[in-house]
Amino acid sequence: MKNRLPNNRINSFNLATPPILARILNKLFPTPPANLINTPLQRGGRGTGELGNRFNGFSHSVETVKTVSTSCRSIITPLKRGVNGKDTAGSGALFGTFRLLAFALLLLPFTAHAKLNVVATTPDLGALAREIGGDKIELTTLARPTEDPHFVDAKPSFVVKLRRADVLIEGGAELELGWLPPLLENARNPKLEPGAPGRIAASQGIQLLEVPATLDRSKGDIHAAGNPHFIIDPANARIIAQHICDSFCQIDAKSCSTYQANLKKFTTALDLKLAAWQHLLAPFKGQHVVAYHNSWPYFGERFGLQIDLFLEPKPGIPPTPSHLAEVQAKMRELNVHVIIVDPYLNRRTAETVARNTGAAVLDVTQFPGGIKGTEGGYIPLLDYLASSLAKALEGKLPAATTPGS
Repeated sequence: MKNRLPNNRINSFNLATPPILARILNKLFPTPPANLINTPLQRGGRGTGELGNRFNGFSHSVETVKTVSTSCRSIITPLKRGVNGKDTAGSGALFGTFRLLAFALLLLPFTAHAKLNVVATTPDLGALAREIGGDKIELTTLARPTEDPHFVDAKPSFVVKLRRADVLIEGGAELELGWLPPLLENARNPKLEPGAPGRIAASQGIQLLEVPATLDRSKGDIHAAGNPHFIIDPANARIIAQHICDSFCQIDAKSCSTYQANLKKFTTALDLKLAAWQHLLAPFKGQHVVAYHNSWPYFGERFGLQIDLFLEPKPGIPPTPSHLAEVQAKMRELNVHVIIVDPYLNRRTAETVARNTGAAVLDVTQFPGGIKGTEGGYIPLLDYLASSLAKALEGKLPAATTPGS
């Protein structure tokens, strides 16, 4: 007998099906897709590939069904053989029932309300998506928290993830320009086309800083739209969270009340924390801080810090000895004693400058999980940054020393 599901609807079982099982399956599958019910299941080693249908966006492989079927046969075979090694009456119906039940259990995880499949380009956007989506979303973050968002290692697996996504959250402002467009082109997902509800550009509605009057590559790696490192400003994170909520509600209206409640909870907590962070950093207003790369203007403006000295001579250009000498002279002139460095940048260069100036090097990140103590999400990330900077600016971090001193 060919291993085929019955052609009749699942909720129209024959009399051989036990009533209790029929009620269970009727509850699980009240209106199954016809193409799913009539699809042959390959047996043994006769062929490979996929079942040939998709149920709520999930692909069921033949091997998975074969595994479940094999497990059920191991249970049913003794019942079929009976006490004297012969088939007992009704064993065929019983075996068919168990096969049907196995397939029902296989599909059980997909009968619930399907979660939104969300892809975020960077961990900070992923953290905001999780705040709004909660357990209603399946979240994938492409960039690692220790990775430079300008130069993400674009893996082929990213194409698959984007192809299956309902929502893409990107920073925009050319942050991902060097790696995201080819992935989207190969993914060919109409849900992620510009202007679609599933395409969220975080830069929408943000007042971008450092927008160049003219584009001149001799000035380094500058962005035509402005500085793209805006998410680290809590006020901007609030705007982005609203965008995410609006998009989720448009795509998944049934869960909109949950998304809106999560948004309110997050923004309420964020507003309270912002006031606390501003109070913590208020005593250091106007002080200068050295950064390796020009990725902190939004944070500096929000908290009254002048993060305007950089170890890079121009954005994306490696430090030169002559430029570092100029930075060190400026640090002594302005009495600057803190250098901040992201995980993906060269900390040794910062340590050299710190030794020559008596400054301290502070490890920072704009991504949750980038350094220890920031793993819990966006608010814990800002907690770490505010408290660590306050400690460093107060002089409570050990200054770098010259070897042998």
